[in-house]
Amino acid sequence: MSVDGLLNVNKPYGLTSTEVVRRLKRSSGVKRVGHGGTLDPMATGVVPVCFGKGTRVVEYLVEGGKEYRGVVELGTVTDTYDAIGSVVETKDASAVSLEDVTRAVDRFKGVIEQVPPMYSALKIQGKRLYELARAGIEVEREPRSVEVHEIDVIDWSPPAITLNIECGRGLYVRSLAHDLGSEIGCGGHLKELIRTRSGPFHIADSLDLETAEQMAADGDWSELHAPDTVLGGMPALVVGSDVEEDIRHGRQLPIEAPLGGSGQDTKYRVYSSDGRFLAIVTSDEASGGWRPVKVFSIAGPDVAAK
Repeated sequence: MSVDGLLNVNKPYGLTSTEVVRRLKRSSGVKRVGHGGTLDPMATGVVPVCFGKGTRVVEYLVEGGKEYRGVVELGTVTDTYDAIGSVVETKDASAVSLEDVTRAVDRFKGVIEQVPPMYSALKIQGKRLYELARAGIEVEREPRSVEVHEIDVIDWSPPAITLNIECGRGLYVRSLAHDLGSEIGCGGHLKELIRTRSGPFHIADSLDLETAEQMAADGDWSELHAPDTVLGGMPALVVGSDVEEDIRHGRQLPIEAPLGGSGQDTKYRVYSSDGRFLAIVTSDEASGGWRPVKVFSIAGPDVAAK
């Protein structure tokens, strides 16, 4: 049986996202396995693991929103901006009030400029930043625009702030914790982090890694989510068998445009008349029609994806 879909896995503390993928690849025997967004080793929570054709929706999953619950400890700055790093500075945070905290937190709502941490996987001139950092080399990093949809203080137990954060792609919560401490004036680092949502996947519905490994080893794919689960925000289109054949061969589609939208960014998920997910198509301004950008042709009802 072809395994095409995603598992919602709760990553344990201490493992990288890549290690989670490696373990599930080994237990399942599936050759093509990936993940839908890196989570630091010290963090726990939702890591969608993609199998087979499920790996082809990673870009849409990464673009989806994420939600985190994090604890920021004020008064201590570390070189990695989190609890696994070495302490580089301490300050007295005893005078910080809840009013100080909420005022500072409010400044991080919306689109903000964020400098990536040195201990990150970003590459500069072919080198990972964390490799340079471990060699004692610090380089200039260009700030990037990231969006924080919501950020709320849900607990204040001095010197620790517990935050709930909803954000778009590219946000480093470690950097946010570091910058928040700087904004308050006493420094800070990320003490704990849980990713509670990634796209449509919530922690309440996640599998612990050991359970996911055992199910994969047993060939039990009852918790596998179909690839189009990630595409819920994309409008859908049902086509007949003649158009399905064109899609399978990557041909221009004989469908008049626009289908409720226009422009090169307009995309539809396409289904066969019997409900099989076939492809993602996009508008082609040059021809006024539609063309496939990703062809899936997921098999029929025998595939055990939700």
